[in-house]
Amino acid sequence: MADEKPFPLKKRIERRVGGWALAAVARGFQLLPKGRIDGAGRWLGRVIMRLSGKYRSRTVKNLRLAFPEWSEQQVQETARKVFEHFGKTLARFFGGGKATREEIIASVDMRGLELVDEALAKGKGILAITAHFGNWERMAEAFAARGYKISVVARDANEERTTKIVNDVRKGRGIEVFSRGKAARELLKRLRANQVVGILTDQNTREILVPFFGIPAGTNEGPAVIHLLTGTPLFTAFAVELPDGRYRVDATPLEMPTFTGNRDVDVMAIMTLVNQRIEDAVRANPEQWLWMHDRWRWAREKGILPDD
Repeated sequence: MADEKPFPLKKRIERRVGGWALAAVARGFQLLPKGRIDGAGRWLGRVIMRLSGKYRSRTVKNLRLAFPEWSEQQVQETARKVFEHFGKTLARFFGGGKATREEIIASVDMRGLELVDEALAKGKGILAITAHFGNWERMAEAFAARGYKISVVARDANEERTTKIVNDVRKGRGIEVFSRGKAARELLKRLRANQVVGILTDQNTREILVPFFGIPAGTNEGPAVIHLLTGTPLFTAFAVELPDGRYRVDATPLEMPTFTGNRDVDVMAIMTLVNQRIEDAVRANPEQWLWMHDRWRWAREKGILPDD
């Protein structure tokens, strides 16, 4: 739009530098031997935690909000593990080009695939709902390695170079990517082609407020709207990292509530179930969720939560 203001120069410079830094990090992990990738990733996570006061502060505040019964020591220890986990996950994402198809399949214990196949037999595709939890990228890779046609809805990064770097890795592993800005048309097209479409619904939006850890959180209503419109089956699936470094994925159909015929009520009911599934996964392994994200931002803006 003509009246939109460009980002401030400082912000544009920060994003440009961030794109260059990610390119350097990606290249570094691609060059590392397999045996050093995890350790380097955990080190990077600790460095980011130390240098980024913004993300460190948000992580700690979110953990305190979600787990008011925790001691401060437990909050701080979990925060450190969160950064280490996502540093390692980032390292595996960029360094995973060394993995063969067989190694990717072996790295993920996929459960519920018979239910996925039954749902796909209906010809309406599947909307696989997940979160920034565990290793969602490896889960998509495992679906693709097993021969499933899979697409993912991904929000473009703030810097074009960053978006290209990440999406090139995904495409190189058989995962089709389309921007959230074009999501509706492209998503429906792929569902009509009877594909698996992955979508992450655990980040703040200004669509509807749905409980998450008992606190209203701005939530994407898209999966519920699509199901009500098309009848496409909804699944949840989370790639939980196991103690041995492998992952377990349980692909589970979402059992629908009794619908009222009121669109707003039915959307709220479906997304309440979705958020509960995500919360259950996070509660079981809190160090594997992206607590750096400002999940309850809209709730604060609306005065439901006090300002930080």
